[in-house]
Amino acid sequence: MTLKNHVILITGAGGGLGGAAALTLAKNGAHIILLDKNIAKLEVVYDAIVAANAPEPIIYPFDLAGANENEYQELADRIDEKYGSLQGVLHSAVELSSFTPIALLGTKDWGHTLNVNLNAPFLLCRVLLPVLQKSEHASIVFTSDSSARTAPAYSGAYGVSKIALEGFAKILAEELESANKIRVNTLIPGPVDSPLRKRVYPAEDKSKLPPMESLASAYLYLFGPQSIGISGQAIDARTFHL
Repeated sequence: MTLKNHVILITGAGGGLGGAAALTLAKNGAHIILLDKNIAKLEVVYDAIVAANAPEPIIYPFDLAGANENEYQELADRIDEKYGSLQGVLHSAVELSSFTPIALLGTKDWGHTLNVNLNAPFLLCRVLLPVLQKSEHASIVFTSDSSARTAPAYSGAYGVSKIALEGFAKILAEELESANKIRVNTLIPGPVDSPLRKRVYPAEDKSKLPPMESLASAYLYLFGPQSIGISGQAIDARTFHL
């Protein structure tokens, strides 16, 4: 129970990686705030956590792309009122509709993807920093992509957002470094057998991919005491070992 008394907010908690991370962290004692716009999927993750006899999570329905700044601030205020502090934020929500040439990429798809993958993490960090700073130690973890640095053709708005997100994480880590309270790192999951991977690569043999549960040790490291003092790093799950 290394995360006992930790409160961790997870975006995209109804999705594959977000849900798997929520269950892993909850089993280790964390109180999880499950944030997603899909209530039905949130309820599935909620039930799995309760069935594991882990601390009962909170379901917070929230549309990252559609919410305004006041709604983001209301989220932060509610967390502050209920818990008084926050020990972690996992940015796991992701938007990737398809691989598309830039010449065919619609303005609406471009804007929506950047809203979910880049603007939402910025807005969340901005409103949650005061709550995170009330903790002795807190961890912010962004989720990137193993292909982000190579900027492959047809990755479109998704590729741009992940490149920018890694830069944003580094800037934020530098700004928070001197206070030595909030660490900021990026997790690169690599190819795993997730629902998103199934949808984007339908012809791929998923039996050759590691399961989502293989990321458990990386999540526990990034939110646990072992990573205190580690900030501004990109942790690649494919090569990560405790």
